[in-house]
Amino acid sequence: MTSHTTGTAGADRIILDAHKPQDRRVALGTLVGTAVEWYDFFIYANAAAIILAPLFFNPFVANSGEIAGRLISFATVGISFFFRPLGAAVAGHYGDRLGRKAMLVLTLVLMGTATFLIGVLPTYSVIGVWAPILLITLRVIQGFAAGGEWGGAALMAVEHAPANKRGLFGGFPQIGVPLGMLMATLALAVVDAMITDSQFESWGWRVPFLLSFLLVVIGMAIRLGVSESPVMHELAEADKQVRLPLVDMFRTSWRPLIQGTLIFAGNGVAGYMITGGYILSYTTNDLGLQRETILHLVSLAALCWIFTTLTSAHLSDKVGRKKIYLVGFLFQMVWIFVTFRLIDTENYALIGLGMVVLTIPLGMTYGPQAALFAEMFPARIRYSGAGLANAFGAIAGGAFAPFIATALQARFGTSLAVAFYLFTVTTIALFVTVMMRDRTGRDLSAAADAEANALIDEVARTHHATEATFERGAGY
Repeated sequence: MTSHTTGTAGADRIILDAHKPQDRRVALGTLVGTAVEWYDFFIYANAAAIILAPLFFNPFVANSGEIAGRLISFATVGISFFFRPLGAAVAGHYGDRLGRKAMLVLTLVLMGTATFLIGVLPTYSVIGVWAPILLITLRVIQGFAAGGEWGGAALMAVEHAPANKRGLFGGFPQIGVPLGMLMATLALAVVDAMITDSQFESWGWRVPFLLSFLLVVIGMAIRLGVSESPVMHELAEADKQVRLPLVDMFRTSWRPLIQGTLIFAGNGVAGYMITGGYILSYTTNDLGLQRETILHLVSLAALCWIFTTLTSAHLSDKVGRKKIYLVGFLFQMVWIFVTFRLIDTENYALIGLGMVVLTIPLGMTYGPQAALFAEMFPARIRYSGAGLANAFGAIAGGAFAPFIATALQARFGTSLAVAFYLFTVTTIALFVTVMMRDRTGRDLSAAADAEANALIDEVARTHHATEATFERGAGY
């Protein structure tokens, strides 16, 4: 595969010679792999909401009550988020040494293996305290894999795209998240509908975890056929020295890192109400609604989120990333209050309406993210910068959002407390977006980063960073 550079309206862009066939392959590869990885994540999040507490944390449930068990179960969802920055840092290092593609394959294998092992993991009644220990260990591996996955998938899609379609291309790995959620909730709903409650609690919950093996095989087959990013080819052909110690990234690009972190936190804090299992837990455990029906409504919301995410990604190419984000956050600040009022009616149709409409602002603040983050960082530190912004944002907005929401509901006895929590984080994200410079369509090639590269080189010399070529790799 070769690439060349062309310019329109004063903005250069890297495009592929064999443009159309390869575009489709890259889009499919980033979409399928990301969907498989997030299927694995959401299977755990949903299972944590409805079944894992009494199976793996039985003493806590028995001694402290069902709410305490749920809090601990949701805490295991959050723990994995703290290992996302490590995954992003390691993947960023080797992604710039070996290329984006190698990291996409590795993270997919790690996530799939951990998910499959959770499906065969003995419960507390069988192996005692080793059950929660092993469960948390596998969650750490999942978090590490998820942290490394997103940056590679996003950059593969965006760096292959022409400037005027960068948002659209970057939308494909983004819709992998709601698609993974859709597959996860459908798998749980189908299994739940086909067997009795006692069978589901005994062995049925394991089936969706075990299905991950088949999905990983499919994802691997597709990702192995995807060519490397043209930006990486440009850097390799120019034999650019790549200095990527963490000090380079933090000292030269700390502003976009903080901006990206807080912006993604604003999206994640509301998104994880659905994707992290909180609404499923609240409606079934606190309101006593039917689990199967709520799972179907979550699936419907996921389907709508796919549409709103890709549509918003495409629109960001037309009107700019910043405008889409501003409208999305303003919409979200209002609708989160409406959503919880509708949920508290205990009417299934109204609950579905609340979640479906919520996917509109969620799509607007998630669809353009891959393009937005890629345009924030220079090519030589782009994997590390974009990946870490995503990982830190996931911690700030999503890691313990279901845990915090459950605790607030239990403390104040009203979902209004949860809505105010979401409103506060969203407001911060809105303020950061207002202050952010819109970089829509900027040149992503390494040649366009002369000023940034000079600063990176100066920082590297000041701190005696190890020089590295593509043959030797970039060291931390």
